[in-house]
Amino acid sequence: MPGFEFFGNEERKEVNDVLETGILMRYGFDGPRKGIWKARELEEAICQTFGCKHAQLVSSGTAALTTAMGALGIGYGDEVILPAFTFVASFEAVLSVGAVPVFVDVDDSLTLDPQAVRNAITQKTKCIMPVHMCGSMADMDALQAICKEFDLLLLEDACQSIGATYKGKKLGTIGDAGTFSFDFVKTITCAEGGAVMTNREDIYLSSDGYSDHGHDHNGVDRGADLHPFIGYNFRISELHAAVGLAQIKKLNHFLAIQKKNHTALKNALATIPEVSFRRIHDESGDSCTFLSWFLPTEEITKAVVDELKAQQILAGNFYWFVNNWHYISKWDHLKNALTLHGLHPDLKAAVMHHATKDFSASDAIMSRCISTAIGLMWTDEQLHNKAEQLVNVIKKVLSEKKVG
Repeated sequence: MPGFEFFGNEERKEVNDVLETGILMRYGFDGPRKGIWKARELEEAICQTFGCKHAQLVSSGTAALTTAMGALGIGYGDEVILPAFTFVASFEAVLSVGAVPVFVDVDDSLTLDPQAVRNAITQKTKCIMPVHMCGSMADMDALQAICKEFDLLLLEDACQSIGATYKGKKLGTIGDAGTFSFDFVKTITCAEGGAVMTNREDIYLSSDGYSDHGHDHNGVDRGADLHPFIGYNFRISELHAAVGLAQIKKLNHFLAIQKKNHTALKNALATIPEVSFRRIHDESGDSCTFLSWFLPTEEITKAVVDELKAQQILAGNFYWFVNNWHYISKWDHLKNALTLHGLHPDLKAAVMHHATKDFSASDAIMSRCISTAIGLMWTDEQLHNKAEQLVNVIKKVLSEKKVG
């Protein structure tokens, strides 16, 4: 991880196709573009690669989540259940449609704890949104069963797990809708971009219009389009789509490298009895963008992080527990509902309530977890050195703490 490590002639060729026409917008200008439709091509490639019926490209993963929620009819008064460990875009998207983000604990898979989800369901619950963090999957069987039991929508945030599967199905294609992010540090990149995937035609048609000012795209040109509902500008450009079109063709190569390097690093850390690993609900489906591992206590984990920092080898190793972007413990702006625009008092109160609940079960997991990003460009020597450095740091700290 990520795809930008393999940026080369293929991406330049696709981008140059667009530059030669000068038509950078994905819609209209049919004649001057000379048959170059990169966004359409990428949407078709997404459907073929991931096995979904429909894909709608947008400008970011955040825009994809917002578009999907709009298309699913999620809005005022609705509650969306999501994990306390995610990226800030997940709750930003919920708030953008006027719904309430309801955070619940994660388990040792670093994804939604199904029992915590069940306990959080109320009459206002509209949707469960699993976030497939760090390359791996939530317990989709359990979550699908809950959705069926309570007649809830299932929206997958698969932005961090492009190419991962669950029991043979690609993540992002299992629920009512799913989303990808193609930002600069995702498995495949458009520089900036995202996608809504669905097998439901109604969701696709709504996403298509919602992401382009409500255009129905049924006219002979944009000026003839009707607007059956209000939409927004979440369009991707042809330049960004062109980059993604080259990248998606390399996805299997990226995944093969990640799995090779992930396996080697995991085997090295597994030699330490005190190290354990994230639970994977389908081991064969892990995209292996990260190796997530646990130490026995928060104290030891923090000491390992401090030692990695002291030896100047912390880069690429993420201690999410104190991370501003990914774990609820540091989201003070959310806990205080700090927005530039005014929120309805009821929504503001609900946001603050759900963001300040007890997440001690998640704390107990996240405070012991370190995730190591898997590089695509590592040589065998570099991989060996990284593994050796990690092992040596962990053993040093365990020795000092007299563990084992």
